[in-house]
Amino acid sequence: MPSPASAAPPRLDRKAVGAVVLGNALEFYDFTIYAFFAKSIGATFFPSDSPTDSLLASLALFGIGYVMRPVGGVLIGAFADRAGRKPAMLITIALMAVGMLMLAACPGTAVIGGWAQVIVIAGRLIQGLALGGEVGPSTAFLIEAAPARHRGFVASWQIASQGCAALFAGLFATVLTLVLGDAAMADWGWRLMFGLGLLVVPVGLVIRSHLPETAGEGHDPAAAASTGAVLGRLLRRHGRMLGLTFLVIAASTVSNAVGTNMPVYAGATLGLSEMAANAVPIALGLASVIFPLLGGWLADRFGRRPVMVWPRALILVLAVPAFLWMLRAPSALNVYAVTFLLSALSSINAAAIIVAIPEALPRAVRSAGLSIVYALSVSIFGGSTNYVVNWLIAATGDRMAPAYYLAAFSLVGTVAALLLPETRGRDIHVDTATRG
Repeated sequence: MPSPASAAPPRLDRKAVGAVVLGNALEFYDFTIYAFFAKSIGATFFPSDSPTDSLLASLALFGIGYVMRPVGGVLIGAFADRAGRKPAMLITIALMAVGMLMLAACPGTAVIGGWAQVIVIAGRLIQGLALGGEVGPSTAFLIEAAPARHRGFVASWQIASQGCAALFAGLFATVLTLVLGDAAMADWGWRLMFGLGLLVVPVGLVIRSHLPETAGEGHDPAAAASTGAVLGRLLRRHGRMLGLTFLVIAASTVSNAVGTNMPVYAGATLGLSEMAANAVPIALGLASVIFPLLGGWLADRFGRRPVMVWPRALILVLAVPAFLWMLRAPSALNVYAVTFLLSALSSINAAAIIVAIPEALPRAVRSAGLSIVYALSVSIFGGSTNYVVNWLIAATGDRMAPAYYLAAFSLVGTVAALLLPETRGRDIHVDTATRG
């Protein structure tokens, strides 16, 4: 009888993949909607005589949730390595729902005063805890359950689910704006967008509760005995790899944040209409649905490292010319085209990243490794990028600030990806404790 460590992985069906990637989709749906309605959220919870101050306060609230991501990455990621992927995934999706509900249902500052700010800050912290621990267990589950030849493609659904979420967010927001009008959307309609995201949570909980467990019994008992033991083993044996992947994910995170900031950039910086700016996430979503799957297929065919390097290098080359083009010819079509191009390249790159990192780690620390490095990178750069680029534009008057920021991080990400090992074809179902 084969040991669990070497047994064949459980069969994945579409329903199981959908349930696993749902948490990642909810994250990006929330990410997109928040960036989309940052001005309205700021006016509701941080009213000010200065629209810029209100917007920056709203973006700061968005960043607060990222403070808890590393904590979630450590606690939930290590928990998934000790107790299993499935219980960790149930915890994260439930906590996500609580955080979204607190933001969507909280009365504004005009109604309950400063308590509104306390409630929404608490909600963002709870959600940050959940999101920090989501990506590690769910991605570990996918690559452990997928056929070896198709791990890149299966894992790429994690990134494609983000694109689906952004696409739906853009479509829903556009339709609601047409039906309700700009004033109603700014006043209360944005709350409906968060409510729509909450509707899928019960389905995700039910399906996730029936998933098989992929963590197996092949752990080193000493390494899995406690969270501290998992972290100690991870840092001692895989510190260099985690450092490089932190930089690779940082570049990807900045790309995503610049893309989701495009509605604000189109309206506040380029002066496009509310309707034109509101449709930007549709271009973002379309590229993010199609191209991650292409990236996963390419990573299975040609290897993980080339697909991490070349798209990121192209973003490095194209970021500045693309933003110059938008500034010299500001139109909705040009903004959509640039958003689509940069999102397509970033999505191909991200699909290779999401499979390469967990493949490079042994199963006993796989979830914690990915959770921690992802949460730390996203907490620093995902929560700050929108604020930083808008602040730079306001402080310097240079409307090219997002392009320079994106190009700088793409340079770092390209170099780091070149230094990572190739993991295509690696056997991830054996005890690889000596690796690293």
